Amino acid sequence: MSEIIGNGAEAVIERDGLVVLKRRPVKAYRLAFIDERLRTQRTRREVKVLKKLSSTNIPVPRFISSDDKECISMSFLEGQKLRDIFTFEHAKEIGVLLAELHKAGIVHADLTTSNMIYSNGKIHLIDFGLSFFSEKPEDRACDLHLLARALESKHHEHFSRSWKDIIAAYAQTLPESDAVLSRLEKVEQRGRNKQKGKE
Repeated sequence: MSEIIGNGAEAVIERDGLVVLKRRPVKAYRLAFIDERLRTQRTRREVKVLKKLSSTNIPVPRFISSDDKECISMSFLEGQKLRDIFTFEHAKEIGVLLAELHKAGIVHADLTTSNMIYSNGKIHLIDFGLSFFSEKPEDRACDLHLLARALESKHHEHFSRSWKDIIAAYAQTLPESDAVLSRLEKVEQRGRNKQKGKE
């Protein structure tokens, strides 16, 4: 018998033994043909990302199947959300993981410690519902920026040291990191300017 283990804005996550089913339910507030198109496009894109990652060494859930419309089946990861156990000791591993993800031409677009599972002694990335394919420094920099804001908000006591280690590991792992980190400075500046505009 399956049980619901997650219920977000876009998807319902159910577990049935060692299998996880991610389902994008109908959104009644959208026009039916637009809703179907969006759910299908997002499901297909997420499947492509998971299949691409299966050919890498990046730890992620194993893709099992999809109905090509709204449901994806993948392996269940036994472990803890990194959100609940995060310390600065995890920082370097996160930096390497993100660099490897970007090497594979994938931008996660929702990097938080809630979307990381510590299982079998290593961090696994999960929830690729917003992910897309890109090698643009801007998109990669936005990935880093979102991660920084998430860490600062949720793990402020570890943020300063952790962020330095993440950036150092990222730079050592991704050959073209200079362009990304240069763009990151501009992304952060835009964020600061936007915040000042609200004050």
